[in-house]
Amino acid sequence: MTSQTFFLIFIPILAIILLAVNLIFAPHNPYEEKDSAFECGFHSFLGQNRSEFSISFFIFALLFLLFDLEILLVYPYVVSAYANGIFGLIIMLVFFLVLTLGFAFELGKNALSIENYVTYIKLYYLYLGELNLTVKYVTFNRSNMSSNLIALIIL
Repeated sequence: MTSQTFFLIFIPILAIILLAVNLIFAPHNPYEEKDSAFECGFHSFLGQNRSEFSISFFIFALLFLLFDLEILLVYPYVVSAYANGIFGLIIMLVFFLVLTLGFAFELGKNALSIENYVTYIKLYYLYLGELNLTVKYVTFNRSNMSSNLIALIIL
């Protein structure tokens, strides 16, 4: 029996055994909410709803995934760089050029800047004569506010 035949027989048998063990020992607790259809607008039950997160985190994760895949695609070239010769080098340079231009475009569009509720903070310290008061001018930039909120804090 060759190793390929062994693995073609062994892997499905192992998968069936593990599924059977899961069906036997896993807790079975069905109820109506689990069996109901999930649709958009579904209200969560028992207070298990998640909080919102900004779309900029999603974009940041997609860009991370893109450049992670870049490393995955570069690895075979690195392993066989000597055998590929100058043609493989030119292909990889074009690949890096396209990714570098895309990264420069992302930087130009500020895709990597994650805004916070307090993005732009300007602190101005004014010492008012003999009173020695410190006045701080703080600017809050919130995405859901149409105008900036100005807070004056006198210490």
